[in-house]
Amino acid sequence: MGVHQAYIGVLVRCPHTFGQTLCLEFLIKSLQCVFQDEDGPRSLCGPCEDEDGPPSLSGLCVECVCRNLQALCSVRSDGSLQLSSCPAFPQELSDLLIHTMVQQGVLDDRTLGVFRGTECLHLKRVSIRSCRLSADAFRKALCSHRLKELDASRLRGDITVSDILQGLSSNQQCRQSLQRLTLTGLDLLSSSSDPSLSFSSLRALRSLGVAWTQLDDSGLEDICSLPMLDSLDISGTAVTDLTPLLNLKTHLYSLTAHGLHPLDMSTASLLSILSNLEQLRHLDISNDRLDTDSEIPLLERPQILPALESLDVSGWSGVSDAVLKPFLEARRGMRFLGLLATGAGASDFLSGEGNLKVAGEFNLTQLCEALRRYREREVLLQRALLHLHNLTNQLDIGSQPDVLKLVCAGMQTHSGSVGVQLVSTACVFNLTNLELAVSMPLRLLGNVVQQLITTMKNFPNHEQIQKNCLLALCSDHILQTVPFNRYEAAKQVMTCLSLYEDQTLQRMSVAVVSLLVSKVRGMLRAGEMHMTQNGAVISDLQQLLSIVQQRASVGAVDSTLKFALSALWNLTDETPKACRIFLQNQGLELYTELLETYFFDSSVQQKVLGLLNNMAEVEDLREWLMEEDLLKYILALLHSPVVEVGVSYFAGGVLANLTSSRRPEWRLDAELRNTILNKLHSSVISWTPPDHEMVSYRSFQPFYPLLDCSQPSGVQLWALWGIQLVVRQSGEREEEKRLREKD
Repeated sequence: MGVHQAYIGVLVRCPHTFGQTLCLEFLIKSLQCVFQDEDGPRSLCGPCEDEDGPPSLSGLCVECVCRNLQALCSVRSDGSLQLSSCPAFPQELSDLLIHTMVQQGVLDDRTLGVFRGTECLHLKRVSIRSCRLSADAFRKALCSHRLKELDASRLRGDITVSDILQGLSSNQQCRQSLQRLTLTGLDLLSSSSDPSLSFSSLRALRSLGVAWTQLDDSGLEDICSLPMLDSLDISGTAVTDLTPLLNLKTHLYSLTAHGLHPLDMSTASLLSILSNLEQLRHLDISNDRLDTDSEIPLLERPQILPALESLDVSGWSGVSDAVLKPFLEARRGMRFLGLLATGAGASDFLSGEGNLKVAGEFNLTQLCEALRRYREREVLLQRALLHLHNLTNQLDIGSQPDVLKLVCAGMQTHSGSVGVQLVSTACVFNLTNLELAVSMPLRLLGNVVQQLITTMKNFPNHEQIQKNCLLALCSDHILQTVPFNRYEAAKQVMTCLSLYEDQTLQRMSVAVVSLLVSKVRGMLRAGEMHMTQNGAVISDLQQLLSIVQQRASVGAVDSTLKFALSALWNLTDETPKACRIFLQNQGLELYTELLETYFFDSSVQQKVLGLLNNMAEVEDLREWLMEEDLLKYILALLHSPVVEVGVSYFAGGVLANLTSSRRPEWRLDAELRNTILNKLHSSVISWTPPDHEMVSYRSFQPFYPLLDCSQPSGVQLWALWGIQLVVRQSGEREEEKRLREKD
């Protein structure tokens, strides 16, 4: 494993295309051994990936290729990419490559070009759901492959069902190999499309999904001429007559007709057609117009479809447990019932716990089945989430990572739906509240947090959604431990803070920001020039200073004030530009008032002095602190017997930096400097390290200049005490970590 990881590292860092190509070739040949093993495909990292396990080697390699496509490719005259030099990929790896490109959001007309031709890449199972692609790019890149499965649902761009059919039909091999095609949510035709829409050339099709298209009766008739079709989804289409299905009566195995509102057939005609579909095992006639009160005549006809295994009638309120019992007794092979929003499902025989799976609303098992089945159906998904929220409000269901994963999947699928996001964010909070998050897989929590950030970004003006997201984020475990983009999260929470004056939102926002900023201090420091140019640091500091001013003006001593002070302290840590912005916005005047106003609160004083210490570390800014009254007040805090050691320590830090032999030269009374140095020396000697963690440093860099042999002894002593404190705290954290792991 180590050798492969080394090659991945070279592939990531190597600046030369030739070197990257050699590493890529080595990795591909290694993976060929994996995929061409005599015993079948296997993973070098175990049989499967779970949420808490390591990613597979193949996944790491392909992700690396995706991140470095530009370096590995040349550019064609039309702007599309082609791999400069590449060995033949195993077919499974080619499928994994395009899947990963979709997942990472990098698949477009330009990058899709790497799949033109079949010399190196051979695709069989392709999903390009929701990508933005043109008809021309699709035809050039994908239609030359011998595809077996294609999911082109909800594509964005100018591509239509007609374009896809024409492209696929142009390749004889593809016409003979394609067995599964999903075209959900696409337009049938465009102004430039060939109006002669036909599926009949794809003779090998076994499964076809054309849900939420404008397919009409003539289109259905064309589809029903396919000789091998055994699974059909016509949900939400314009079909009014199901009579063409009789052409499939000897082999149609599954029919999905969810939300088929234009259907214009008598009950007798509909039942007659269904009764003739002799091979039908799966029937979905669910309804997205919830609470529609209508009887389902099929439930009362035991002689129709006696071999049915799966039936979905969710959304029809005219269903009862009493009607379902004889229906199930006449069909012992039933394995699934969809009963969400029907009022049925409370009886024990419909619990969903045994062989019969039930999508309903009466227990957690039923709700999980509903979340899993209805991920693509916004109305039904929202109803299931609402019942889940009510359930988690009323009952303690414990840690449920599988449920959280289903909720997150629904959020991702309907990222633009205010209804889904409103109730799902509330569910996320209930599922991760308090200690529930601790036992969740970190990778799963990371995915959930990233989705929360996306939701906040998509709905900046929806106050309740913002509150729900912040409630879920207000967790030490999540903010400290879980892997996610904290930099992006901090920016989004600060955006929320700027838009709302609600005190609850402000309190949660500053609490989250204070912890996030402490985690991204290095990133903020590295990007401070860019951020300052964009006004981000300026805006953030101004907002936080405004909150501090507001809380201080009424004498408040609350979490909002303290979290805002912590965030400002972290924003200015080893960040000179942020310190300058703080000064330019009258921050020093405000903080001087805070020191005097909050003389009784050591927590506030420590945070104020911590920021002033950040300023004192910047040579160019020390002149701002050379105020005699301010230094005398800080000196009093340094050696006062009634203040906590944390307050004295940071007071000493300010004074040590100002009295050191570095620039600028001391311009105040020399006697004051001598007094400060003497008091600094005697105070440091008297300090006892606190039992709790007092401060964290990213490096010892702030101490080094103060340890120079030319520095006064008090200055050197303060720096040594600080280093000793950091080392002690680090050792205690490691010991606590070892004890937790042992337990």
